Amino acid sequence: MLTYDFRLPPGPHTADYAALAERIGYRAVWCPEVPAFGHDIWVTLARIAERTTRLKFGPAVLIPSYRHPMAQASAIATLEQLAPGRLMVGFGTGFTGRAGMGQKALSLAAMRTHITQVKGLLHGDPVEIDGGLAQIIASEGQLPARPIEVPIYMAGQGPKARALAKEITDGLISLGGPAEGFATCLVSTNGTVLDDGEDVTSPRAATALRPIVALGYHKRHSTDPESVKELPNGAAWLASVERVPAPLRHLSVHRGHNLDVSNGHDALVEVTAAAKQSTFTGTRAELRARLRQLEAAGATGIIFGTSGADVERELYAYAEVAGLR
Repeated sequence: MLTYDFRLPPGPHTADYAALAERIGYRAVWCPEVPAFGHDIWVTLARIAERTTRLKFGPAVLIPSYRHPMAQASAIATLEQLAPGRLMVGFGTGFTGRAGMGQKALSLAAMRTHITQVKGLLHGDPVEIDGGLAQIIASEGQLPARPIEVPIYMAGQGPKARALAKEITDGLISLGGPAEGFATCLVSTNGTVLDDGEDVTSPRAATALRPIVALGYHKRHSTDPESVKELPNGAAWLASVERVPAPLRHLSVHRGHNLDVSNGHDALVEVTAAAKQSTFTGTRAELRARLRQLEAAGATGIIFGTSGADVERELYAYAEVAGLR
């Protein structure tokens, strides 16, 4: 049976939304680590821990290059002490967070090293980091006793990433289709719930979807800018971006990433009927059918997500899709 979670970008209202998610009946909320776009991930999760009592929560996903493994392990241990048994942790290579700083995603070798080091520290082992041995050596009561057992997952789409997730973590956060063979396979989605009779290109739906559809433009621009022209109104979008000095373009493109169209380019993104399938969008009945398909393909849970247009509406609407209300 599927579990149902919600993704909330870290910001000034995230703890309020998390408290609402708990009241509605979601199992968990997840927050992406995007420090250039909003609040600090661990401060946000601590606020969620203090505002809720039942709700599970966690980062999805942490980007290893942002933090030393010891700082990462200390943060995990701290949250586990604040809210025992409620923390889950996801790691990823960092398309969103790193592309917004002009960097490529991390290698799988770097992922293996970081996750293995963090797991070793949480277990209580001495771990070699940068040529020296490190260990959590907190006095009794200052952090939970080791080993600290927190579920650790990894995001991945390709076969090599998924093989690594299966080897060194407790499960997969899938950014594409689900994968069989994982005890935990959480499918991360983005979209909006359409009212009966509402078209995907209606003003409300298009406003909700435009920042999400724009992710495809951002990703193409980070790898092959000319290919953006293949997308609806892509030539105009690319021309707008190319008016920005080349060294600053990645900063301009990723402003408002996944939340809004404040960068001055994404307002040109055209939301077409294709967005209904390229995002997790449809009427309540249509989305229930898609959930059944995902479960049959190997998903064990769903992380619903949306843009910043009307988070409260989507919390309630996706809850209706999932049968939480």
